[in-house]
Amino acid sequence: MTPSMRIGLTLVGLIALLALVSFVWTPYDPTAIDADARLTGSSASHILGTDKFGRDVLSQIMWGARTTLFVGVVAVGVAALLGTPLGVLAGMAPRGVDQFIMRACDLLLAFPALLLAIMFGAVFSASTLTAMLAIGLATVPAFARIARGGTLQVVRSEYVLAARSAGRSRWAIARRHVLPNIAPLLIVQSSVAFGIAVLAEAALSFLGFGTKPPNPSWGRMLQESQETLHSTPMLSVWPGLAIALAVLGFNMLGDGLRDRFDPRLDDRR
Repeated sequence: MTPSMRIGLTLVGLIALLALVSFVWTPYDPTAIDADARLTGSSASHILGTDKFGRDVLSQIMWGARTTLFVGVVAVGVAALLGTPLGVLAGMAPRGVDQFIMRACDLLLAFPALLLAIMFGAVFSASTLTAMLAIGLATVPAFARIARGGTLQVVRSEYVLAARSAGRSRWAIARRHVLPNIAPLLIVQSSVAFGIAVLAEAALSFLGFGTKPPNPSWGRMLQESQETLHSTPMLSVWPGLAIALAVLGFNMLGDGLRDRFDPRLDDRR
């Protein structure tokens, strides 16, 4: 296991632990308002302090980890479930079908996650579901390109040519030979896409197109801390640090998985 992978697993494990613990325990109710405890700063009773409404910051960070991971899992799942079959189909289909699928992916690339979320929010109203769908759809082209590239390499191999000579259908070849061989590529892409989804969800919540109040979200915590940035700057530091560590963890985990699964990197070790 490479150092990058160790660090990535540690950071991702820490975020996941916070999310899991929040299901059974938080220091305070993350949505409870206490006017007498507004902007108290770090103390024995509130380790990370309280916000302008008197809500405990640590409790919000823990609950926000749950929201962030949930959005990431669903968004990456949507992207993988849509993008992988499209990529495999493009890699195995005739040239005309391949070009149509990839040009459609190029068209989708013109709409970033933030723009898609704004469009979805205008049509369906802003919500966590809107953010998940927007991030997932915006990530579909990346999975499709990765799957197509891996498929093109696999279908040129001798064992696939032998399978075709034996009369196996394209579906059977895709299921038995293509998907198992491109799975490592998809795992690496999923880790990287997860980090992108975390950052996108925070940005959407910051702009008001993600998780709606009163459910805590790291992005909205940043947005709400703007009013007290000069008097209590730590209110913006804690959610910003959580976002940075989560994105860094998933990116480093993706780098470590790539080093582990990519045989072309063996000569560098």
